[in-house]
Amino acid sequence: MKLPDREKLLKYSKHKESEEMCLNIIPVAKPRMTQSDRWRKRLVVLNYWAFRDEIFYGALAQGYNPSFELIMEFIIPMPKSWPASKKLKMDGSAHQQTPDIDNLEKGILDSLFVDDKKVHKVMASKIWGYNGKVLIKNWHHMY
Repeated sequence: MKLPDREKLLKYSKHKESEEMCLNIIPVAKPRMTQSDRWRKRLVVLNYWAFRDEIFYGALAQGYNPSFELIMEFIIPMPKSWPASKKLKMDGSAHQQTPDIDNLEKGILDSLFVDDKKVHKVMASKIWGYNGKVLIKNWHHMY
C-alpha cells in the first residue's frame, strides 16, 4: 500500500510547520513480511499498516516536517496485569523486551519517508509508561 505524496498534502495542513511530533498511540514494530501478505492479510501486518497510516496522517496533521536526522522515543504501555507497585517502579525505565528497537524505527521511517535511505542519523529509545506514545524530533532542532 503506497502512501500519498506528503509534500502535496502538507500544504493542506492546518498547523504551521513543526520540527517535532507526539502521538498518543501504542508503538508497533515492523513485522517480517512475505509476498503472500498481499493477499493473506495477517493481523500483525494489518496492525502495522494501520500504525504506519496513523504516523503519516498524525505527522501531517501536526505539520511535522522530518529531517534526515531524527530522535525517536517509544513509550511502551505496561501490562495491566502488573501490580501498582511494579508499575510505579518501572515507569520511565528502559524497556528491554520485544519489540526490538530497530523494528520500531523501521515503522517510523517507512511512514515518514518515501526513500528512507537518505536518513543518516537516528537516536532511539524505548521506555515503559502508563500509556503508549511516540515522540519524534528533528535532531538538528535539539543539538
